[in-house]
Amino acid sequence: MRHPPPLTALLGGAVLTLVSAVSAAAGAGPVTADPPACSVAYSTVNQWDGGFQASVAITNNAVPTSGWSLGFDFAGGQHLTQGWSAIWSQSGSKVTAVNESWNGSLGTGASVTLGFTGSWSGGNPAPTAFTLNGLACSAGSGPSPSPTGTPTPTPTGSPTTTPTPPVGAPVLGVSGNRLTDQSGTTRRLLGVNRSGGEFMCVQGHGIFDGPVDDAAVQAIADWRANTVRIPLNEECWLGLDNIRPEYRGTAYTDAVKALVARVLAHGMTPVVELHWTYGQYTGNSAGCPDVHASCQKPMPDARYTPAFWTSVANTFKDDRRVVFDLFNEPYPDRATATTDQAWACWRDGGDCPGIGYEVAGMQDLVDAVRATGSRNVVLVPGIAYANDLSGWLAHAPSDPTGNLAAAWHVYNFNSCANESCWTSTLAPVAARAPLVAGEIGENTCGHAFVDRVMKWSDDRGLSYLGWTWNTWDCSSGPALISAYDGTPTAFGLGLRDHLRALDGH
Repeated sequence: MRHPPPLTALLGGAVLTLVSAVSAAAGAGPVTADPPACSVAYSTVNQWDGGFQASVAITNNAVPTSGWSLGFDFAGGQHLTQGWSAIWSQSGSKVTAVNESWNGSLGTGASVTLGFTGSWSGGNPAPTAFTLNGLACSAGSGPSPSPTGTPTPTPTGSPTTTPTPPVGAPVLGVSGNRLTDQSGTTRRLLGVNRSGGEFMCVQGHGIFDGPVDDAAVQAIADWRANTVRIPLNEECWLGLDNIRPEYRGTAYTDAVKALVARVLAHGMTPVVELHWTYGQYTGNSAGCPDVHASCQKPMPDARYTPAFWTSVANTFKDDRRVVFDLFNEPYPDRATATTDQAWACWRDGGDCPGIGYEVAGMQDLVDAVRATGSRNVVLVPGIAYANDLSGWLAHAPSDPTGNLAAAWHVYNFNSCANESCWTSTLAPVAARAPLVAGEIGENTCGHAFVDRVMKWSDDRGLSYLGWTWNTWDCSSGPALISAYDGTPTAFGLGLRDHLRALDGH
């Protein structure tokens, strides 16, 4: 969507449980055991070539504390890359996690769960000793997970029960016209958009619109979504000085990384997407006259967008579970005289007719991502607000890794909004490349239209993401929920019930 409504203000894998117990005996009589300082359950919830994700559950068995610090050593030369639910740091092999302001209170018997991602080379043994506030927690040992690249299935029921399919966000790649995981299994991206990161910061109100904590992300997972698209703002990410200091640069990127990590921790694929960009455009269908990234522009800008994607790709290139969506809704066709000019501008950028700033084309952005060494799947949207893919195959950018997918958006008010058009213009693209509907929605507060979109897509094994997981008035713009606990609107009810009814997506 071009404009938000006005503002009103991992599972699976090998598990190693480490439980401390210090025994002591003095004099005659039976041996008694002092209570352990803490119990720690360390789980490698996902592992892939060169990287892994872990969960650490701490139970305080000592006196209550208003602040805590967990310590442990990596035994295999691993390196911490990012973490959540604590302030993480690493010095040499020593890792420290200090409480956040909101979870520092830990009473006797109380627990807190943390998580992080890391890199490894050669081996990924689990830590064998932990401390809580300096008190040692001696630990047992257990098997380290092998680098399978695919989460280990978790058996259910009796030993003869067939294991459940692998869970957790997959490491994605492109095989022909399919998205596949590391085992070659076809994967579909089915879920929601989590709008806010594109507009809150530039408007000076915050970073996200509404909560994005663990409970809020769990509410998305409860719909049986497997993907969350996260729209971003390039000026906020790059830290430009027109953005308030508390919402730009490191503050913004850390918040995005934490949300990505939480999405992954709940077994879902994060799609990191560039929504609002720099560049003054006042032509046909202009969203705003502002030079800054305060609305949807017809094309990305050459001044900042390649730098944005270089930075984003460097941030996430070691985790191929993260998908990149290059630009929300290109509409060079509204500025140029011909469709041929629009598609040329779309691919090659430069000085485009009708656009007063230097444009970064889709090829420029693919090149910026791949120059970092990233092999993450990249979504490339079409023109006409991503609704027209008629020229996508003829103008698609080249990708040395072969990991491009086509992205399209469809609403009931778009030009291409019926099965006949989808079959004639989208099906040929879907026959050659993975096709992801990055946004589906309707402005009716109902779901009859998206029901048709999902049926057409299901019949062809395609992906789709509902717009949007925000508590807006669905009559002013498609909003899936009325509360961040996942309570659906009448529009969102259709997507929620459909996702829950799908078999094993």
